[in-house]
Amino acid sequence: MKNLFLFLTMAALGLPAQAASPPNIIYILADDMGYGDVHVLNPGRCKIATPHMDRLAAEGMFFTDAHTSSSVCTPTRYGILTGRYNWRSRLQNGVLDGYGKPLIPTDRLTVPAFLKKNGYTTAMVGKWHLGLDIATIDGKPAAPKSTKSLRAKMGKGAFAPEEVSNIDWRGTIHGGPVDLGFDSWYGITASLDFPPYVWIRDRNWVGSGTHAKAFRRPGPASEDLEAIDVLGKLERESVKFVSEYKGDNPFFVYIPLPSPHTPIVPTSQWKGKSGLGTYGDFVMQTDHVIGQIMKAVDDSEFADNTLVIVTADNGCSKAAKIDALEAQGHYPSAQFRGSKADLWDGGHRVPFIVRWPNEIKAGSQSDQAICLTDLMATCADLTGAKLPNNAGEDSVSFAPALKDNPIVSSRNGIIHHSISGHFAYRQGKWKLLLAKGSGGWTAPNEKAAANGGAPVAQLYDMESDPGETANLYTSQPEVAASLLAQMRADIDRGRSTDGAAASNDVDRIELWKSGQNQK
Repeated sequence: MKNLFLFLTMAALGLPAQAASPPNIIYILADDMGYGDVHVLNPGRCKIATPHMDRLAAEGMFFTDAHTSSSVCTPTRYGILTGRYNWRSRLQNGVLDGYGKPLIPTDRLTVPAFLKKNGYTTAMVGKWHLGLDIATIDGKPAAPKSTKSLRAKMGKGAFAPEEVSNIDWRGTIHGGPVDLGFDSWYGITASLDFPPYVWIRDRNWVGSGTHAKAFRRPGPASEDLEAIDVLGKLERESVKFVSEYKGDNPFFVYIPLPSPHTPIVPTSQWKGKSGLGTYGDFVMQTDHVIGQIMKAVDDSEFADNTLVIVTADNGCSKAAKIDALEAQGHYPSAQFRGSKADLWDGGHRVPFIVRWPNEIKAGSQSDQAICLTDLMATCADLTGAKLPNNAGEDSVSFAPALKDNPIVSSRNGIIHHSISGHFAYRQGKWKLLLAKGSGGWTAPNEKAAANGGAPVAQLYDMESDPGETANLYTSQPEVAASLLAQMRADIDRGRSTDGAAASNDVDRIELWKSGQNQK
């Protein structure tokens, strides 16, 4: 009777009626992959073949208006796992490095911890980049030796571990995935251009940093870890989890891939495949990895009740040589302005493709706006469980959209954040940017925009001007003022959804970053 009541309630709300048998959830997160890098999303100007993501969309649904909470790595990952904007934490701009302290406290509810409490087996395979408590041999914070010293040691063979860093390679790691709700983790600390370059399983190093290597920044590395091999290793580990899963409980597996982020290192099998250079090749290899994980799902007995989500942590990076790609007819940001790090949509509008054969109509599309913080509330809907008031403060369920129903949201808009900490607010067709330029790496930056006489902020009609070319800030002051007031309220309340007011982790959040003191 309880399940029947739940079924009827969810049906009335337009939610997937799967609470009695909640789905397995596979969440694949590409790294620095633009909206326009997936052919099905950008058919006219995508020159990279992405057959597996295209097939996933053909068998499920793709979203055209999905956004990360930040246009760079660490903050987006914080939002995915907590359902909360990163700037409510101590991280007001930039990203952590491979030695950073944990950004998520162990007493904050995360998506895996929530699902675990509701009967799920949880696993992570891939890049963490949210900070770790790393044991050291001298009790001091983990840190590399000097860059000069490490570069001098590179290529000269093995060294005593203490010659490379003060990390205790036999010590226990805390504050990471297995302390935040994951039953298991196999992966790396951060991006492959942030040391230490040593594998981790659960709370322990797999090997030790007896070598000095640099995939960009020099640091301790294990002898057998090479950047070019990492993606393939994570592919095999992910496929193994899916293909060997025999548990009675549903599972949630989070697979944050390190590609096509730098170092852009496609294997020999993929070099030259795209005809666009190494970035195009690496996107194709990333698509292949997604295809192998999908094959493992398709070969299982649980394919029909498995929700697969493929998305990215931010837009394409300038390291991909965007100008050269565009000269060959490939546009990583599609029709949108900007790229990784920026406040313009190219920085944070990302691919978002879902497949769930039991519930999602094949070949469907949603134009509803969603944010990657929305995973937490969506999981609550899919399991029929209630989130506590002090969790998922910025999360709204997109479960209704999976059935082509309107998303019911108490959140008035979505807040965007750039690498430099600049804010933007999207509500309906309107987008307000509290920046004079990109707020990131694309020209003009704040100084150049100011020197060019740009207004203090930007306002765009995203329906008529998705490329953000016509700034309406000075001609639509009432709209700008309304959006600013709503954004301030969402920031000050400690949450952007209904519920009791919450607290941000910092006393003051600086809304204007360009030397302004606007009301």
